[in-house]
Amino acid sequence: MAIPPSLQLGFVSAIVPELSLAEVLAFAKAQRFACVEAMCWPRGKAERKYAGITHVEVERFTAAQADEVHALCAQHGVNLSALGYYPNPLDPDRKMARAAVTHLKKVIKAASVLGLDTVNTFVGRDWTQSVDANWPRFLKTWRPLVAFAEDHGVRIGIENCPMYFTGDEWPGGKNLFTTPVIWRRAFNDIDSDAFGLNYDPSHFVLQHMDPASPLKEFQEKIFHFHAKDVKLRRDRLDEVGVFAHPLEWHQPRIPGYGEMNWGAFLGDLMETTYRGPVCIEVEDDTFGKTLRGRQEALIVAGNLLRPYFAT
Repeated sequence: MAIPPSLQLGFVSAIVPELSLAEVLAFAKAQRFACVEAMCWPRGKAERKYAGITHVEVERFTAAQADEVHALCAQHGVNLSALGYYPNPLDPDRKMARAAVTHLKKVIKAASVLGLDTVNTFVGRDWTQSVDANWPRFLKTWRPLVAFAEDHGVRIGIENCPMYFTGDEWPGGKNLFTTPVIWRRAFNDIDSDAFGLNYDPSHFVLQHMDPASPLKEFQEKIFHFHAKDVKLRRDRLDEVGVFAHPLEWHQPRIPGYGEMNWGAFLGDLMETTYRGPVCIEVEDDTFGKTLRGRQEALIVAGNLLRPYFAT
């Protein structure tokens, strides 16, 4: 009798930048994770926290390099769930936007060489402009990018993070793909099986939305999944209000330490067609900023979620 497909528990490699890919996979094996989303930023100085991390170097990526990655995965019994790169392809600085698009194409090519079917990213946004004002440039940038992904047999999963935390991203945030209304419009205008979602429920909690509400409607568009939680600081909201910069009144947490009921949420997810990676993303400084503290955060989150996953 065939075993039904199940969700696979993993983590996002951005939280352990000090480790090589081999060390990331060894840690994943030791802690019983099934998969890892590997970061693929270009080498150089990062523009923000959790960016600029490279666990798979995609510059001039070759079949021989792919063989090395496959050998490491086989050695540790851990799969790559996707390649990840999260820039702003619609940055108002056109030079930065072009660089993001150029590197994203390299990530897509590398995924194809690896035989991976998913690359995760942001669509980006000019945060000084409205959604409608961004839309023509969004289509001009993303129609050819999605076609490029199709040509390489790769799907693009767009994370739904608003990318609005501080005054630097005010007022609109640096990523358009934040709500079901925008998703419907985007998927209507770019109708492709290669264009979908890297779904992170914590970003709905941040926006005071039900994190499970879009699951069934968009179940065929969910390509990948992030597991992150958030704590809404009601005491701060009483002081500054919801229109203050979100970092003033919310705190990223690991699953189980924030607002979400993960048993109920994963139960809702299991009522959809999605059966794929669920990768823990850690942005929770309460565990400290050392490598050991960040690894502990992954271990704690993994232990909390693992009972909901087949082993």
